[in-house]
Parts: sequence; structure tokens; C-alpha cells
Amino acid sequence: MTTILLIRHAVNDFVKTGKLAGWTPGVHLNDEGKAQAEALGQRLAHMPIDHIYASPLERTMETAQAIQRHHPHLHIQENLQLAEVQYGDWEGEKIADLRQRKMWQVVQEYPSRAGFPKGETMRAVQVRAVNEIERLVQDHPNQTVIVVSHADIIKMVMAHYLGMHLDNFQRIVISPASINTLMLGHSRPFIVTMNDIAHVLMMEKKTN
Repeated sequence: MTTILLIRHAVNDFVKTGKLAGWTPGVHLNDEGKAQAEALGQRLAHMPIDHIYASPLERTMETAQAIQRHHPHLHIQENLQLAEVQYGDWEGEKIADLRQRKMWQVVQEYPSRAGFPKGETMRAVQVRAVNEIERLVQDHPNQTVIVVSHADIIKMVMAHYLGMHLDNFQRIVISPASINTLMLGHSRPFIVTMNDIAHVLMMEKKTN
């Protein structure tokens, strides 16, 4: 079976703006995020890893680089199919304002019917992400593959392999720098870990 480690990028300062980042350029890890990414890299330093894929945005690439530094024989491969949701006109808007729109409630409660103006539908996002995971399984049989991506992407992928309807995917919590592990092959899928942040908690314990 192929082992897929879905990893959410570490934290950044854009969340303090109260705006939806999406594909906004220049969203880098802050100092806390860099420490989280380093803790993540150290945790995975001795794991046999065959491939590293990452969304091309800065925050995901920087998180992937913290892992790759411990595996210098590998190179990071950008992957658009596992990149952030295209939020269209919502990108860069204040979340407080977005909450007032009718579509916000649809996104939260019935995402299978949600679509973003000039962006993607949630159903299309889940399809592209799951299809890409399946492609990676076919291309890398019996190998270990790291994918650094975004919360909504990981939540939708995990929901699929848990057998959950897309309308329930918002019930899943995916924290920054978390590890979410799938084992996929010709039989049923196995969920090995979800929202594993032991390395982040250990880092915080040492610094407090």
C-alpha cells in the first residue's frame, strides 16, 4: 500500500487580518509557523520518504522546505491539483463581511451545493483533490508520499476516505502543521492518523 501524509502548512500572520487568504500572494510563515515547520521536519527526519509534493503557495512551500531539509536527496514537486481552493471574488475579503452573505451558510452547512463567485464549487474541489491522491497512489505504489496542502483540501480528502458526505466535511478539524496519514491500495482505505500535532505540542511545551 501507498502511505500518504497529508500535512497542513504551518501558521502565518494573515489570519490576524481577518481576511480570507486563498491565493493571495506573499502569505509567508511567521516566527511561530517557522518553529512549527521545523518541529515537523525534525519529527519526520528519520522517516523513509520517497516523494514530497506541495501546493505552490508560499506558506505550503516553506513548510515543505522544512521537511525537505532533512531529506536533501528529494526535491519538492509543486502540485496544483492539491493547491488551495479557488475562492474567486471572496479572496481577500473580510471574513466578518463574508459571514453576512447567504452563500456563507451554504458553505458551512451544505458545501456540496456551494460555489464561489468566479471560483470553484466545493464538489469540484473535492473531485480534483481525490483524483490527484488516487493518481499519486497509482504512480507511487508501496511508497511514502508527503503532500503539503491546505485545511479545506485535506478535510475534503479525509472526508472522502472516511466515507463521509461532503456536507459533513466541516466537522473535521485540521490544525496547522498537522499530520494526517492515509494508507491506500487496492483494498479499502485506512486512516492511520488525523490531526496529529504531537510535535507542535512538544515544541510549545519546551518554549513555555
